[in-house]
Amino acid sequence: MKVLVATDKPFAKVAVDGIRKEVEAAGYELVLLEKYGEKAKLLEAVQDVDAIIIRSDVIDAEVLGAAKNLKIVVRAGAGYDNVDLASATAHNVCVMNTPGQNSNAVAELAFGLMVMAVRNMYNGTSGTELKGKKLGIHAYGNVGRNVARIAKGFGMDIYAYDAFCPKEAIEADGVKAVASAEELYATCNVVSLHIPATAETKNSIGYALVNRMPKGGLLVNTARKEVINEEELIKLMEERADLKYMTDIMPVANDTFAAKFAGRYFSTPKKMGAQTAEANINAGIAAAKQIVGFFKDGCEKFRVNK
Repeated sequence: MKVLVATDKPFAKVAVDGIRKEVEAAGYELVLLEKYGEKAKLLEAVQDVDAIIIRSDVIDAEVLGAAKNLKIVVRAGAGYDNVDLASATAHNVCVMNTPGQNSNAVAELAFGLMVMAVRNMYNGTSGTELKGKKLGIHAYGNVGRNVARIAKGFGMDIYAYDAFCPKEAIEADGVKAVASAEELYATCNVVSLHIPATAETKNSIGYALVNRMPKGGLLVNTARKEVINEEELIKLMEERADLKYMTDIMPVANDTFAAKFAGRYFSTPKKMGAQTAEANINAGIAAAKQIVGFFKDGCEKFRVNK
């Protein structure tokens, strides 16, 4: 078996070493393609591999068509919208993600953004505190649970909405479950977004929903750029000078946000929720273990395509 690690944005060396250890211990060959830049290099590298580990790298129909021996792709991370799932299924390729491995890193960054916002971007003026504020967690998955855990240490009043997570599971963690997204936004001073980018969620966070937030509302997005309706959010922030938006996924309209909402808007230069040494290592090694389990035992626990 030949396993390719295809990462235009490479793993840390310690993560690659961990991946190599798992792959070679199983008797497989590891091949590295790092900082490849051109898609042509990826297309060449995939031609004879049985498995691929990626990060934000795009695996589309063209790549899948070129990979004649490919049986599994593992996205080292939670999101997998960079993989064409329908095409993978058509090519009889299993696609997996590594849920939970980056969760704490993303949750910690969400709080970094929250603190930065309520302390007025550290501009020297008097800000506010998170203690006692109502925090709304929009989607209560692995990241959402870590956000709730950290929020308890801040002394926040914690609410969550997740259409697919039972109320009992949320409330078992000492978090108040609400019945709708509308209720969550109307209730909470701060909302932290953790929804995936799907057909249902794309552009779903817009004027009507965010406008329900109380005066001084703060929206934090460490999920996906596509879930925000940027045009509507800009319109709302023009009308409501009390709202703030913080994100680690730079919007398409970043220049507009930055020009219009100085002191109320911040975006990191690139997506960095999972950019910690620990998350990097955890996700990479988890991906390698899942590939070994797939070939040795037929384990498809984290499969995301049909």
